[in-house]
Amino acid sequence: MTEDTLTRIAEALERMSPAPFSTPSFEAQAFVWHTGPDRLEPVTQVSRVDLDLLVGIDGARDTLLANTLQFAKGLPANNALLWGARGMGKSSVVKAVHAAVRAQGHDLKLVELQREDLPSVGRLLNMLRRAPHQFVLFCDDLSFSHDDQHYKSLKAVLDGGIEGRPDNVVLYATSNRRHLMPRDMIENERSSAINPAEAVEEKVSLSDRFGLWLGFHPCSQDAYLAMIRGYCDAHGVQISDEALRAEAIEWQATRGSRSGRVAWQFFMDLAGRKGVEIS
Repeated sequence: MTEDTLTRIAEALERMSPAPFSTPSFEAQAFVWHTGPDRLEPVTQVSRVDLDLLVGIDGARDTLLANTLQFAKGLPANNALLWGARGMGKSSVVKAVHAAVRAQGHDLKLVELQREDLPSVGRLLNMLRRAPHQFVLFCDDLSFSHDDQHYKSLKAVLDGGIEGRPDNVVLYATSNRRHLMPRDMIENERSSAINPAEAVEEKVSLSDRFGLWLGFHPCSQDAYLAMIRGYCDAHGVQISDEALRAEAIEWQATRGSRSGRVAWQFFMDLAGRKGVEIS
Protein backbone atom coordinates (compact mmCIF):
# COMPACT_ATOMS: atom_id res chain seq x y z
CA MET A 1 0.00 0.00 0.00
CA THR A 2 1.08 3.58 -0.61
CA GLU A 3 1.71 5.97 2.23
CA ASP A 4 -1.34 7.98 1.14
CA THR A 5 -3.57 4.89 1.38
CA LEU A 6 -2.26 4.04 4.86
CA THR A 7 -2.89 7.61 5.98
CA ARG A 8 -6.51 7.48 4.78
CA ILE A 9 -7.06 4.15 6.56
CA ALA A 10 -5.62 5.55 9.80
CA GLU A 11 -7.83 8.63 9.57
CA ALA A 12 -10.92 6.48 8.90
CA LEU A 13 -10.17 4.28 11.93
CA GLU A 14 -9.73 7.36 14.09
CA ARG A 15 -13.12 8.69 13.01
CA MET A 16 -14.75 5.33 13.80
CA SER A 17 -13.24 5.02 17.27
CA PRO A 18 -15.30 6.37 20.20
CA ALA A 19 -14.37 9.73 21.61
CA PRO A 20 -12.28 9.56 24.78
CA PHE A 21 -14.33 9.65 27.98
CA SER A 22 -14.34 13.07 29.57
CA THR A 23 -15.08 13.60 33.24
CA PRO A 24 -18.42 15.41 33.65
CA SER A 25 -18.80 18.59 35.66
CA PHE A 26 -21.07 16.82 38.18
CA GLU A 27 -23.33 19.86 38.43
CA ALA A 28 -26.45 17.66 38.17
CA GLN A 29 -27.79 15.79 41.18
CA ALA A 30 -28.24 12.49 39.33
CA PHE A 31 -26.73 10.63 36.37
CA VAL A 32 -27.26 7.50 34.28
CA TRP A 33 -24.19 5.51 33.27
CA HIS A 34 -24.00 4.51 29.59
CA THR A 35 -21.40 2.55 27.67
CA GLY A 36 -20.33 2.62 24.00
CA PRO A 37 -18.95 5.20 24.52
CA ASP A 38 -18.61 5.48 28.30
CA ARG A 39 -20.43 8.52 29.62
CA LEU A 40 -22.46 9.83 32.52
CA GLU A 41 -25.71 11.32 31.25
CA PRO A 42 -27.07 14.03 33.60
CA VAL A 43 -30.68 13.66 34.75
CA THR A 44 -32.33 17.06 34.99
CA GLN A 45 -35.40 15.86 36.92
CA VAL A 46 -35.49 12.64 38.95
CA SER A 47 -38.84 10.81 38.94
CA ARG A 48 -39.68 10.26 42.62
CA VAL A 49 -42.19 10.72 45.44
CA ASP A 50 -41.66 12.44 48.78
CA LEU A 51 -40.24 10.30 51.57
CA ASP A 52 -43.23 11.05 53.81
CA LEU A 53 -45.61 9.50 51.26
CA LEU A 54 -43.92 6.08 51.49
CA VAL A 55 -46.25 4.39 53.95
CA GLY A 56 -45.93 0.87 55.35
CA ILE A 57 -42.15 0.59 54.95
CA ASP A 58 -41.16 2.78 57.88
CA GLY A 59 -38.42 0.51 59.26
CA ALA A 60 -36.62 0.04 55.95
CA ARG A 61 -37.08 3.71 55.07
CA ASP A 62 -35.62 4.99 58.33
CA THR A 63 -32.70 2.54 58.26
CA LEU A 64 -31.76 3.48 54.72
CA LEU A 65 -32.07 7.19 55.50
CA ALA A 66 -29.77 6.89 58.53
CA ASN A 67 -27.20 4.89 56.53
CA THR A 68 -27.29 7.43 53.69
CA LEU A 69 -26.88 10.38 56.05
CA GLN A 70 -23.81 8.73 57.58
CA PHE A 71 -22.36 8.23 54.12
CA ALA A 72 -23.15 11.78 52.99
CA LYS A 73 -21.27 13.09 56.04
CA GLY A 74 -18.20 11.06 55.10
CA LEU A 75 -18.76 8.50 57.89
CA PRO A 76 -18.68 4.71 57.47
CA ALA A 77 -21.78 3.28 55.78
CA ASN A 78 -22.93 0.00 54.29
CA ASN A 79 -23.93 -1.15 50.84
CA ALA A 80 -27.65 -2.01 50.92
CA LEU A 81 -29.76 -4.70 49.27
CA LEU A 82 -33.47 -3.87 49.18
CA TRP A 83 -35.30 -7.11 48.44
CA GLY A 84 -38.84 -8.41 48.51
CA ALA A 85 -42.31 -8.04 47.06
CA ARG A 86 -42.85 -6.29 43.75
CA GLY A 87 -44.29 -2.79 43.81
CA MET A 88 -43.59 -2.12 47.48
CA GLY A 89 -41.39 0.94 46.97
CA LYS A 90 -37.85 -0.46 46.86
CA SER A 91 -36.62 1.83 44.09
CA SER A 92 -38.89 4.68 45.24
CA VAL A 93 -37.32 4.75 48.70
CA VAL A 94 -33.79 4.95 47.26
CA LYS A 95 -34.70 8.02 45.19
CA ALA A 96 -36.73 9.56 48.02
CA VAL A 97 -33.89 9.10 50.52
CA HIS A 98 -31.47 10.69 48.06
CA ALA A 99 -33.73 13.75 47.83
CA ALA A 100 -34.21 13.92 51.61
CA VAL A 101 -30.46 13.85 52.24
CA ARG A 102 -29.87 16.57 49.66
CA ALA A 103 -32.60 18.64 51.30
CA GLN A 104 -30.51 18.57 54.49
CA GLY A 105 -27.69 20.33 52.68
CA HIS A 106 -25.54 17.38 51.56
CA ASP A 107 -24.33 17.39 47.94
CA LEU A 108 -25.01 13.69 47.38
CA LYS A 109 -25.06 12.39 43.80
CA LEU A 110 -27.14 9.47 42.50
CA VAL A 111 -25.75 7.34 39.66
CA GLU A 112 -27.97 4.69 38.07
CA LEU A 113 -26.23 1.61 36.67
CA GLN A 114 -28.07 -0.96 34.56
CA ARG A 115 -27.45 -4.63 35.32
CA GLU A 116 -26.37 -5.18 31.72
CA ASP A 117 -23.58 -2.62 32.21
CA LEU A 118 -22.05 -4.28 35.28
CA PRO A 119 -18.97 -5.45 33.30
CA SER A 120 -18.05 -1.77 32.87
CA VAL A 121 -18.36 -0.95 36.57
CA GLY A 122 -14.59 -0.92 37.08
CA ARG A 123 -14.23 1.97 34.64
CA LEU A 124 -17.08 3.81 36.32
CA LEU A 125 -15.58 3.37 39.79
CA ASN A 126 -12.20 4.63 38.64
CA MET A 127 -13.84 7.80 37.36
CA LEU A 128 -15.98 8.34 40.49
CA ARG A 129 -12.99 7.70 42.74
CA ARG A 130 -11.33 10.89 41.49
CA ALA A 131 -14.40 13.10 41.89
CA PRO A 132 -14.85 15.36 44.96
CA HIS A 133 -18.38 14.13 45.69
CA GLN A 134 -20.22 11.32 47.49
CA PHE A 135 -22.06 8.93 45.15
CA VAL A 136 -24.89 6.45 45.67
CA LEU A 137 -24.51 3.87 42.90
CA PHE A 138 -28.04 2.57 42.23
CA CYS A 139 -28.75 -0.73 40.44
CA ASP A 140 -32.48 -1.41 40.13
CA ASP A 141 -34.08 -4.85 39.72
CA LEU A 142 -30.83 -6.74 40.20
CA SER A 143 -30.89 -10.51 39.68
CA PHE A 144 -28.91 -13.13 37.80
CA SER A 145 -30.02 -16.03 35.64
CA HIS A 146 -28.40 -19.28 34.55
CA ASP A 147 -24.83 -18.91 33.18
CA ASP A 148 -24.92 -15.20 33.97
CA GLN A 149 -21.40 -14.07 34.86
CA HIS A 150 -22.30 -10.43 35.57
CA TYR A 151 -22.38 -11.20 39.28
CA LYS A 152 -18.59 -11.39 39.23
CA SER A 153 -18.45 -7.75 38.15
CA LEU A 154 -20.69 -6.83 41.07
CA LYS A 155 -17.98 -7.99 43.46
CA ALA A 156 -15.81 -5.11 42.23
CA VAL A 157 -18.33 -2.75 43.82
CA LEU A 158 -18.92 -4.77 46.97
CA ASP A 159 -15.35 -5.88 47.68
CA GLY A 160 -13.37 -3.46 45.55
CA GLY A 161 -10.58 -5.84 44.55
CA ILE A 162 -7.00 -4.82 45.24
CA GLU A 163 -7.80 -1.09 45.23
CA GLY A 164 -10.79 -1.39 47.51
CA ARG A 165 -14.18 0.20 46.95
CA PRO A 166 -13.88 3.98 46.68
CA ASP A 167 -14.66 5.67 50.00
CA ASN A 168 -16.97 8.08 48.17
CA VAL A 169 -19.17 5.36 46.61
CA VAL A 170 -21.85 3.18 48.18
CA LEU A 171 -24.05 0.68 46.31
CA TYR A 172 -27.82 0.40 46.74
CA ALA A 173 -29.45 -2.44 44.79
CA THR A 174 -33.05 -3.65 44.58
CA SER A 175 -34.15 -7.18 43.83
CA ASN A 176 -37.20 -9.40 44.11
CA ARG A 177 -34.90 -12.17 45.40
CA ARG A 178 -32.92 -12.05 48.62
CA HIS A 179 -30.10 -14.21 47.25
CA LEU A 180 -30.10 -12.65 43.73
CA MET A 181 -29.91 -16.12 42.13
CA PRO A 182 -32.93 -18.26 41.16
CA ARG A 183 -33.53 -21.13 43.59
CA ASP A 184 -33.41 -23.81 40.85
CA MET A 185 -30.00 -22.53 39.79
CA ILE A 186 -28.68 -22.91 43.33
CA GLU A 187 -30.19 -26.39 43.68
CA ASN A 188 -28.72 -27.44 40.32
CA GLU A 189 -25.27 -26.36 41.49
CA ARG A 190 -25.69 -28.43 44.64
CA SER A 191 -26.74 -31.57 42.77
CA SER A 192 -24.13 -31.51 39.99
CA ALA A 193 -20.97 -30.12 41.59
CA ILE A 194 -18.09 -32.24 42.91
CA ASN A 195 -18.13 -30.12 46.05
CA PRO A 196 -21.73 -28.86 46.31
CA ALA A 197 -21.14 -26.53 49.24
CA GLU A 198 -18.25 -24.70 47.57
CA ALA A 199 -20.06 -24.49 44.21
CA VAL A 200 -23.04 -22.74 45.75
CA GLU A 201 -21.24 -20.60 48.31
CA GLU A 202 -19.84 -18.08 45.81
CA LYS A 203 -23.27 -17.33 44.35
CA VAL A 204 -25.25 -17.33 47.60
CA SER A 205 -22.63 -15.30 49.47
CA LEU A 206 -23.01 -12.47 46.97
CA SER A 207 -25.94 -11.15 48.99
CA ASP A 208 -23.91 -11.50 52.18
CA ARG A 209 -21.54 -8.85 50.87
CA PHE A 210 -24.26 -6.24 51.37
CA GLY A 211 -24.03 -4.82 54.89
CA LEU A 212 -27.74 -3.96 54.97
CA TRP A 213 -30.57 -6.31 53.98
CA LEU A 214 -33.87 -4.46 53.94
CA GLY A 215 -36.95 -6.62 53.37
CA PHE A 216 -40.12 -5.34 51.68
CA HIS A 217 -43.22 -7.46 52.23
CA PRO A 218 -46.79 -7.36 50.86
CA CYS A 219 -48.75 -4.60 52.54
CA SER A 220 -51.90 -4.88 54.62
CA GLN A 221 -55.19 -3.43 53.47
CA ASP A 222 -54.92 -0.63 56.03
CA ALA A 223 -51.45 0.33 54.75
CA TYR A 224 -52.73 0.19 51.16
CA LEU A 225 -55.58 2.58 51.96
CA ALA A 226 -53.25 4.84 53.97
CA MET A 227 -50.94 5.14 50.95
CA ILE A 228 -53.81 6.31 48.76
CA ARG A 229 -55.10 8.74 51.38
CA GLY A 230 -51.59 10.20 51.65
CA TYR A 231 -51.41 10.73 47.89
CA CYS A 232 -54.86 12.35 47.88
CA ASP A 233 -53.98 14.75 50.69
CA ALA A 234 -50.63 15.65 49.14
CA HIS A 235 -52.09 16.42 45.72
CA GLY A 236 -55.43 17.92 46.75
CA VAL A 237 -57.71 15.14 45.48
CA GLN A 238 -61.01 15.36 47.36
CA ILE A 239 -62.77 12.08 48.21
CA SER A 240 -64.52 10.78 51.33
CA ASP A 241 -62.99 7.94 53.32
CA GLU A 242 -66.00 5.72 52.56
CA ALA A 243 -65.79 6.28 48.80
CA LEU A 244 -62.02 5.90 48.77
CA ARG A 245 -62.22 2.60 50.66
CA ALA A 246 -64.90 1.13 48.39
CA GLU A 247 -63.23 2.17 45.14
CA ALA A 248 -59.71 1.26 46.23
CA ILE A 249 -60.71 -2.22 47.40
CA GLU A 250 -62.57 -2.83 44.14
CA TRP A 251 -59.48 -1.68 42.20
CA GLN A 252 -57.23 -4.03 44.14
CA ALA A 253 -59.62 -6.93 43.50
CA THR A 254 -59.47 -6.39 39.75
CA ARG A 255 -55.66 -6.39 39.92
CA GLY A 256 -55.47 -9.46 42.11
CA SER A 257 -52.79 -7.86 44.26
CA ARG A 258 -52.17 -5.11 46.78
CA SER A 259 -48.97 -3.05 46.85
CA GLY A 260 -47.61 0.47 46.79
CA ARG A 261 -47.54 0.37 43.01
CA VAL A 262 -51.21 -0.68 42.83
CA ALA A 263 -52.05 2.13 45.27
CA TRP A 264 -50.30 4.68 43.05
CA GLN A 265 -52.02 3.35 39.92
CA PHE A 266 -55.41 3.65 41.58
CA PHE A 267 -54.57 7.18 42.71
CA MET A 268 -53.56 8.19 39.18
CA ASP A 269 -56.88 6.89 37.87
CA LEU A 270 -58.74 8.70 40.65
CA ALA A 271 -56.88 11.98 40.06
CA GLY A 272 -57.68 11.76 36.35
CA ARG A 273 -61.36 11.21 37.03
CA LYS A 274 -61.38 14.14 39.45
CA GLY A 275 -59.65 16.38 36.91
CA VAL A 276 -56.58 16.97 39.10
CA GLU A 277 -53.25 17.36 37.34
CA ILE A 278 -50.26 15.61 38.92
CA SER A 279 -46.95 17.35 38.37
